[in-house]
Amino acid sequence: MKTFETLLLKTDDDILIMTLNRPEAGNSLNTQMALDLREFWQELYVRAEDYRCVVITGSGNRIFCAGGDNKERKTMDTSAWQAQHAIGEQAFRHWINCPIPVIAAVNGAAYGGGCEMVLACDFAYAAPQARFALPEVSLGILPGGMGTQNLPRAVGLRRAKEVLLSAVPFSAEEALAWGVVNKICEGDTLMDRVLETARKIASNAPMAIRQAKKSMNVAFHSDLQTGYAYELEAYNRLVPTSDRVEGIAAWNEKRKPHYTGR
Repeated sequence: MKTFETLLLKTDDDILIMTLNRPEAGNSLNTQMALDLREFWQELYVRAEDYRCVVITGSGNRIFCAGGDNKERKTMDTSAWQAQHAIGEQAFRHWINCPIPVIAAVNGAAYGGGCEMVLACDFAYAAPQARFALPEVSLGILPGGMGTQNLPRAVGLRRAKEVLLSAVPFSAEEALAWGVVNKICEGDTLMDRVLETARKIASNAPMAIRQAKKSMNVAFHSDLQTGYAYELEAYNRLVPTSDRVEGIAAWNEKRKPHYTGR
């Protein structure tokens, strides 16, 4: 994958680690980062078979992402603002369509668009110092990176209304209790714990992982019968695969399977 101006990429075997990299600006989301994220998710969609899991974090140890870059936005007129936001909209659409699992390692504050990035991931682990907020209504706007969609799905409608309409930040402990994050990782263990889980995911059959993710997403947004119909379609696509044959053979031979994604 190419290099980006605002994103740092590295790999850990089949795991792709993406770091939001504007530490001088709190890793805030400016036009260039929006362009980089759009291209990153577009390319990953095409090259999904190259990786088995994605981990996202922020540069430094204080801020995951401070949200939109309001210093850049200060000089924008209506047309420029909407044009910039359209790029971000496309990035988030590609993000949630990513076929492979995406885990957020929330190393610090995740405000505004940063909080929406966490919510766009499949799940998240957080450091104890992480704080979250969707403060947009205090700035005369509202969340525009699927925050009004993903937060209610994570925490429930009534809690989401409290968070969104008050614009009050919440702690890592509250994020855990409400379902925004799955785990709090003490000390300096955050990335180690995230990568431990990512490696467990990456060790499983990649086609099965992608089909299972799609099936759960469809089920969550449809009725039980429609969701189950999609699950069966996804299941039957896996039966003829080499990975299914390998998985059963490895189980019977009491060895670790070697999955090829075929």
